[in-house]
Amino acid sequence: MTAPQFDVRWEGDAGPFEVTLLTERCTDGVEEVQIILQADAPFPPPPLALRWSVPVVDIQSHWTTAAGWNRGNGTPWSHGVTSKATSNAPVVCLHNLAGRNRLTFAFSDALNAVRLTANVVEETARFDCALALFPEPGPPVTHYTATLRLDTRDVPYWGALGDVQAWWASLPGCAPSPVPEVARQPMYSTWYSFHQSLTLEGIETQCRLAKEIGCEAMIVDDGWQTADSGRGYAYCGDWEASPARIPDMKAHVARVHDLGLKYLLWYSVPFVGVHSKAWGRFHDTFLTIIDMGGQVGVLDPRFPEVREYLITTYERAVRDWDLDGLKLDFVDSFHGPAPHSGGASRRDYASVPEAVDRLLTDVMARLRAIKPDIMIEFRQSYVGPLMRKYGNMFRAGDCPDDALTNRQRTLDIRLLCGDTAAHADMMMWHPDEPTEAAALQLINTLFAVPQISVLLDQIPPDHLEMVRWWLAWWKGHRGVLLDGSLTPLHPEAMYPVVIAADARKKIIAAYADAVLPLADAPGEVWIVNGTPGERLVLELPQPLGDRTLTVRDCRGRTVREEMMTLSTGPRALPVPPSGTIHLSAPEGDKDR
Repeated sequence: MTAPQFDVRWEGDAGPFEVTLLTERCTDGVEEVQIILQADAPFPPPPLALRWSVPVVDIQSHWTTAAGWNRGNGTPWSHGVTSKATSNAPVVCLHNLAGRNRLTFAFSDALNAVRLTANVVEETARFDCALALFPEPGPPVTHYTATLRLDTRDVPYWGALGDVQAWWASLPGCAPSPVPEVARQPMYSTWYSFHQSLTLEGIETQCRLAKEIGCEAMIVDDGWQTADSGRGYAYCGDWEASPARIPDMKAHVARVHDLGLKYLLWYSVPFVGVHSKAWGRFHDTFLTIIDMGGQVGVLDPRFPEVREYLITTYERAVRDWDLDGLKLDFVDSFHGPAPHSGGASRRDYASVPEAVDRLLTDVMARLRAIKPDIMIEFRQSYVGPLMRKYGNMFRAGDCPDDALTNRQRTLDIRLLCGDTAAHADMMMWHPDEPTEAAALQLINTLFAVPQISVLLDQIPPDHLEMVRWWLAWWKGHRGVLLDGSLTPLHPEAMYPVVIAADARKKIIAAYADAVLPLADAPGEVWIVNGTPGERLVLELPQPLGDRTLTVRDCRGRTVREEMMTLSTGPRALPVPPSGTIHLSAPEGDKDR
């Protein structure tokens, strides 16, 4: 067997455990290191680490699910990314400014907490790479095994991450849930437009307008279960529709269905508020108690009665109200154990992560038994490999009226989510925004499913026309945007140019004043101007010949149309801010 490329070693006090490392060269440039812990009797696994070193050569940036706006190389004091089933994903990608992978390392244990770091050592200009195991106390075990995957292939960083996603999906217990077609269609959300101040008339008015502009589903967020509008969670836990908000939920959902929309409802999974009836019932099954607009207990899923209560609550809602999906929130809040949780003899799990896995696995299985095409949405940062088993929609973390962060977060999700539907955070903007500026909310999230959250009867007609146009355009090109080969360039600069393509169509979105590469152009090319400028520059490595140029503004109105010949080299094309360029080959050449 070829000698291993990395000198991976384990560190820490293993105590009663025997530690074994087995290294295997899988393919050229990909290596796997299996760690095995074995003890004669059950003991809590001790904090251990896998550690190795690589030179900082042609590496200028890193990518993790927790990187946010900081994509530089890790400093000696950087904390890296901590992953568990319901938070982040256990992967780090080190790449250069050309977007080429230099080292991507990932871990097979997506359930338990692990911490991954790649920090520069000042004295040596090398990365100290480490994977910390068991940073949180766990229950006693006799055996543990997991695999570290190391990839140094000279491939695009997005390809290296895509292979990690496929590797995770192939592991036992990680098979992703199927994705209903409607989960890949535009939706309307009540959160930013109403917050908790929901009214029956208001919801149904927005439903009617949302359907008219191209939405196919309604997500009713927090507020349906309480008459309180204080933005806290002290009234969560009973999950009965508030008579002051929605007097007859079943009839309300039926009316929304009659409009042609699917219906999803929000739940805060682990929270039981002090003002709920459930507080008294479950007061001795809390992992901890927190202050979120009043006292809120965090349920301990190790109790079978807790899991059954939550699952039957969701089953009853789906069955009795004919819901099409659930928005399950705060599943990353199952922290513990803390001293508030009593009744240990009633628990059937010792491990909180394992109990969460059982809960969320059973939620999906039992709801699919009622409605096979059920939709379940989770939001960042709970977007790791196991979350794809529990749900089929991943939404960007909250970033109200922040198109740039929405772009960054949706593309971060896309790089690891496979065919799970990636959704933008709900889009909102001020009604006084210039229409071109409001359009940036949709343009920056083209490569994810849009969610609209403005009061559609209170925005200007130009805005409504703009949203209608962009949703229609997005639906018309959805196959390429969501399923085409995705090329998100320069993650270190927050993806200023993104390309999606299939054999017949290529879509390029420009979010900065950059030269746009147009190699291997198919018969149809769309270029979207996500900048305030009035021209975009293409770089043509080969002549494209004769093309029909159609330029549209942010409302889809044609402002220029002509036949032009495109030869090799740079070419500046006029386009309004937030507008589009369509380059179409003559009919006989469209298949090329």
